[in-house]
Amino acid sequence: MPGRRQRARVEDVHELALGMPHVTVVPGPLGNPVYQVGGKSFVFFRNPRPDAFDPETGDRYDDVIVLWVGSESDKLALIQDAASPFFTTAHFDGHLSVLVRASRLDELTREELAEVVQDAWLSRASERRCRTWLEERAGE
Repeated sequence: MPGRRQRARVEDVHELALGMPHVTVVPGPLGNPVYQVGGKSFVFFRNPRPDAFDPETGDRYDDVIVLWVGSESDKLALIQDAASPFFTTAHFDGHLSVLVRASRLDELTREELAEVVQDAWLSRASERRCRTWLEERAGE
Protein backbone atom coordinates (compact mmCIF):
# COMPACT_ATOMS: atom_id res chain seq x y z
CA MET A 1 0.00 0.00 0.00
CA PRO A 2 1.51 3.39 -1.00
CA GLY A 3 2.53 5.63 1.87
CA ARG A 4 2.87 2.76 4.34
CA ARG A 5 6.13 2.65 6.17
CA GLN A 6 8.05 -0.59 5.95
CA ARG A 7 8.34 -2.41 9.27
CA ALA A 8 11.85 -3.25 10.44
CA ARG A 9 13.17 -6.81 10.14
CA VAL A 10 16.29 -8.63 11.29
CA GLU A 11 17.58 -8.54 7.71
CA ASP A 12 17.45 -4.74 7.93
CA VAL A 13 19.80 -4.74 10.92
CA HIS A 14 22.40 -6.60 8.86
CA GLU A 15 21.86 -4.49 5.75
CA LEU A 16 21.95 -1.18 7.61
CA ALA A 17 25.03 -2.06 9.65
CA LEU A 18 26.89 -3.29 6.56
CA GLY A 19 25.81 -0.16 4.71
CA MET A 20 27.83 2.09 6.97
CA PRO A 21 31.38 2.93 5.86
CA HIS A 22 34.49 1.08 7.10
CA VAL A 23 32.48 -1.75 8.66
CA THR A 24 33.90 -5.15 9.35
CA VAL A 25 32.01 -8.17 10.64
CA VAL A 26 33.66 -10.52 13.08
CA PRO A 27 32.12 -13.67 14.54
CA GLY A 28 30.99 -13.57 18.15
CA PRO A 29 31.57 -16.47 20.56
CA LEU A 30 28.81 -18.58 19.00
CA GLY A 31 29.36 -17.31 15.47
CA ASN A 32 26.87 -14.49 15.84
CA PRO A 33 27.74 -11.36 13.82
CA VAL A 34 29.50 -8.44 15.50
CA TYR A 35 29.56 -5.27 13.39
CA GLN A 36 32.57 -3.05 14.02
CA VAL A 37 34.01 0.24 12.85
CA GLY A 38 37.67 0.87 13.56
CA GLY A 39 37.79 -2.30 15.67
CA LYS A 40 34.93 -1.09 17.91
CA SER A 41 31.62 -2.92 18.05
CA PHE A 42 28.51 -0.87 17.33
CA VAL A 43 25.90 -3.60 16.73
CA PHE A 44 26.01 -7.23 17.73
CA PHE A 45 23.73 -10.19 18.14
CA ARG A 46 24.04 -11.33 21.74
CA ASN A 47 24.22 -14.88 23.03
CA PRO A 48 21.44 -15.89 25.43
CA ARG A 49 22.39 -14.59 28.87
CA PRO A 50 20.81 -14.92 32.33
CA ASP A 51 20.06 -11.19 32.61
CA ALA A 52 17.64 -11.07 29.62
CA PHE A 53 14.81 -13.53 30.05
CA ASP A 54 11.09 -14.03 29.66
CA PRO A 55 9.52 -13.05 33.00
CA GLU A 56 6.75 -15.63 32.59
CA THR A 57 8.80 -18.70 31.63
CA GLY A 58 12.28 -17.79 32.83
CA ASP A 59 13.66 -18.75 29.40
CA ARG A 60 16.63 -16.70 28.26
CA TYR A 61 15.98 -14.53 25.23
CA ASP A 62 17.89 -15.90 22.26
CA ASP A 63 17.24 -12.96 19.94
CA VAL A 64 18.78 -9.94 21.70
CA ILE A 65 20.55 -7.31 19.59
CA VAL A 66 22.87 -4.78 21.25
CA LEU A 67 23.21 -1.30 19.75
CA TRP A 68 25.55 1.39 21.05
CA VAL A 69 24.25 4.88 21.81
CA GLY A 70 26.07 8.20 22.03
CA SER A 71 25.14 9.14 25.59
CA GLU A 72 23.20 8.14 28.67
CA SER A 73 20.47 10.60 27.69
CA ASP A 74 20.20 8.91 24.26
CA LYS A 75 19.87 5.57 26.04
CA LEU A 76 17.17 6.88 28.36
CA ALA A 77 15.25 8.38 25.45
CA LEU A 78 15.03 4.93 23.86
CA ILE A 79 14.20 2.88 26.96
CA GLN A 80 12.07 5.14 29.16
CA ASP A 81 8.79 4.43 27.35
CA ALA A 82 7.53 1.05 28.57
CA ALA A 83 5.93 0.47 25.16
CA SER A 84 9.28 0.85 23.39
CA PRO A 85 10.89 -2.34 22.10
CA PHE A 86 14.25 -1.08 23.44
CA PHE A 87 15.30 -2.11 26.92
CA THR A 88 18.30 -2.63 29.14
CA THR A 89 19.26 -4.90 32.02
CA ALA A 90 21.30 -4.38 35.17
CA HIS A 91 24.24 -5.97 33.34
CA PHE A 92 24.25 -2.93 31.02
CA ASP A 93 23.99 -0.26 33.74
CA GLY A 94 26.58 2.38 32.90
CA HIS A 95 27.10 0.91 29.42
CA LEU A 96 26.21 3.13 26.48
CA SER A 97 24.02 0.64 24.68
CA VAL A 98 20.43 -0.50 24.39
CA LEU A 99 18.97 -3.91 23.74
CA VAL A 100 16.16 -4.91 21.42
CA ARG A 101 14.71 -8.32 20.70
CA ALA A 102 14.62 -9.36 17.07
CA SER A 103 11.06 -10.52 17.66
CA ARG A 104 10.05 -6.91 18.42
CA LEU A 105 11.80 -5.17 15.53
CA ASP A 106 8.54 -4.98 13.62
CA GLU A 107 7.38 -2.41 16.18
CA LEU A 108 9.81 -0.03 14.47
CA THR A 109 9.83 1.27 10.95
CA ARG A 110 12.88 0.57 8.85
CA GLU A 111 13.59 4.32 8.97
CA GLU A 112 13.51 4.33 12.78
CA LEU A 113 15.85 1.35 12.89
CA ALA A 114 18.17 3.04 10.38
CA GLU A 115 18.45 6.05 12.66
CA VAL A 116 19.38 3.88 15.65
CA VAL A 117 21.95 1.88 13.65
CA GLN A 118 23.47 5.06 12.21
CA ASP A 119 23.64 6.61 15.67
CA ALA A 120 25.32 3.42 16.94
CA TRP A 121 27.94 3.72 14.20
CA LEU A 122 28.44 7.43 14.92
CA SER A 123 28.96 6.69 18.62
CA ARG A 124 31.87 4.34 17.83
CA ALA A 125 33.49 5.66 14.65
CA SER A 126 36.44 8.03 14.72
CA GLU A 127 35.78 11.75 14.68
CA ARG A 128 37.17 11.99 11.13
CA ARG A 129 34.96 9.18 9.84
CA CYS A 130 31.90 10.69 11.51
CA ARG A 131 32.62 14.12 10.07
CA THR A 132 33.15 12.72 6.56
CA TRP A 133 29.96 10.64 6.69
CA LEU A 134 27.88 13.54 8.02
CA GLU A 135 29.30 15.94 5.39
CA GLU A 136 28.48 13.49 2.60
CA ARG A 137 24.92 13.16 3.86
CA ALA A 138 24.45 16.93 4.18
CA GLY A 139 24.36 17.14 0.39
CA GLU A 140 21.50 14.63 0.08
